[in-house]
Amino acid sequence: MGAAAVLVLCGVAVAAVAGLRASGAVVSTSASPKGVKSNDDRVAYLESYGWTVDPEAVSVEELVIPEEFDDTYTQYLALQSAQGFDLTKYAGKRVKRFAYTITNYPSGETGVQAGLLVYKNTVIGGEVLSSQMDGFIHGLELPS
Repeated sequence: MGAAAVLVLCGVAVAAVAGLRASGAVVSTSASPKGVKSNDDRVAYLESYGWTVDPEAVSVEELVIPEEFDDTYTQYLALQSAQGFDLTKYAGKRVKRFAYTITNYPSGETGVQAGLLVYKNTVIGGEVLSSQMDGFIHGLELPS
């Protein structure tokens, strides 16, 4: 189930990457990704990027980062790398993905979620995505 969830996440990423806009791959001055132990810590981490989220996660999944990354992961890995995250360091590791509903997306769109990948109290990746038919995915930075 965990591997399937990673594949679904990456499938969404690959399908939505066409909508990914060059938003300046600048590493944020957000809160430290280390020491993110509680729900309050995860919410505060997202708030450090400027997001307002519903305070309870809409989903929590346990995933296994693949041992080897095939072509379907290329764009997702590039998205993470642009934010300063390196998922390849976590190959084969069990991580948790916490998804939160964003309530202040700049376009006013609803149903947008922020996802955080967490390994041993450290955020190791994340994205903002819309699963709508014409959905999108981008890094954690608040679009201008």
